[in-house]
Amino acid sequence: LMNILFGIYTADSGEIYWKDKKVEFDSPREAIEQGIGMVHQEFSLIPGFSATENILLNREPMKKNVISEIFGERLNTLDYKEMADRSAKAIDKMGVKIDADMVISDMPVGHKQFTEIARELSKDQLKLLILDEPTAVLTEKEAEALLDSIRGMAAKGIAVIFITHRLHEILTVCDKVVIMRDGYVVKDVPAKETDVPDITKWMVGRSIQSVARADVKIDPEARTIMSIKNLWVDMPGETVRNVNLDIKEGEILGIGGLAGQGKLGIPNGVMGLYSAGGVVEFDGKEIPLNNPRKCLDASLAFVSEDRRGVGLLLDESLEWNVAFTAMQIQSKFLKQYLGGLVSWRDEKAIREVTQKYIDELMIKCTSSRQKARELSGGNQQKICLAKAFALGPKFLFVSEPTRGIDVGAKSLVLDALKKFNRESGVTVVMISSELEELRTTCDRIAIVSGGKIAGILPATESSEEFGLLMVSQVK
Repeated sequence: LMNILFGIYTADSGEIYWKDKKVEFDSPREAIEQGIGMVHQEFSLIPGFSATENILLNREPMKKNVISEIFGERLNTLDYKEMADRSAKAIDKMGVKIDADMVISDMPVGHKQFTEIARELSKDQLKLLILDEPTAVLTEKEAEALLDSIRGMAAKGIAVIFITHRLHEILTVCDKVVIMRDGYVVKDVPAKETDVPDITKWMVGRSIQSVARADVKIDPEARTIMSIKNLWVDMPGETVRNVNLDIKEGEILGIGGLAGQGKLGIPNGVMGLYSAGGVVEFDGKEIPLNNPRKCLDASLAFVSEDRRGVGLLLDESLEWNVAFTAMQIQSKFLKQYLGGLVSWRDEKAIREVTQKYIDELMIKCTSSRQKARELSGGNQQKICLAKAFALGPKFLFVSEPTRGIDVGAKSLVLDALKKFNRESGVTVVMISSELEELRTTCDRIAIVSGGKIAGILPATESSEEFGLLMVSQVK
């Protein structure tokens, strides 16, 4: 919604009124000219430039010299003194001190965020500032300073749209609260007339109640099959600081949480796709981190959230996609010749296993020899599941299994996971942004906040209880 207001996307329908006039911005430049600024969740700074150079990028004051007087203004030089003065004023307006001469790549992450905000405040025509999750990367002290700064901006006549999942910040600084869910505005109230439990309920609530679960399986006597201790993961866009988690044998454990809080980083770190540290024990033995092959050898499997980038061989057949990992890791689907000196793929076995999963998962394709690239997103996801099932693992991580697929495919994928768990006894850890899917599929659900486990509850707990964990600040 804010990207439409800032001119990044064009609205399909509806109207925007700015200063009592109907407007339609076709680019951010047009929005900026009208006095609208936006600080995005992802940094858009040039790492090798200083804070001052980033704050005034494309708006640098110039000064003439002898050469430019003769050959034209294209040979003007930067007025560094004026640049320093302007950036100092913008930083002062923000109310938070940062080193204007420091190169961005040397800055702590919080100061990068303040540089972005100072860049917008340096624009004289600024009337509305959109801040997208500005406190997500800040320490508590820095966040408090920013909230004071926001109050100061409002006092000077700058309107602020403040997007955040830290609900106490909303109540501390905002005049009005607007809650969106599934693309709709579900509530619009004055901040003084609401509280955190109300906002949580509106954020995660659903218009229809979930059907009561009869198949939740929580065995207090079940042994711990995987123990994760002090896990940290260096994955861009994810925060995994100090995760401690015990997973019980035979359960379906859900991992949920808000974007960027660390839920996706956990399986990627354990399975060795990103640098990680800590201790992971599986089935009584320690699994070395940063080594995907060791994980696969230990009978772990992973369905990645990035099915096109990590999960599939897009230009290969469905047969090759389903069988390849099992062939490489476990020497399945191979025929032995000359007493085992020569191995060759068993085309018949590969075709049979692929057809089995095409039938079971109702994968829509022309044949098992069709290229993975040609399938729809939902059917590609089913192929990723089939590949994991073909390994016959003891333990399966499934990350965002229903992202970007239609309702019918979602139901099939979730049912397949439950069936695989119940019939094969495989322990499943499902990571999802959809709380209701976790509640209808899992036995227990762990919520990640700030890179740590905020709490674990039975799936039968209310949405409100999980919502409170999502927005809690774990120390």
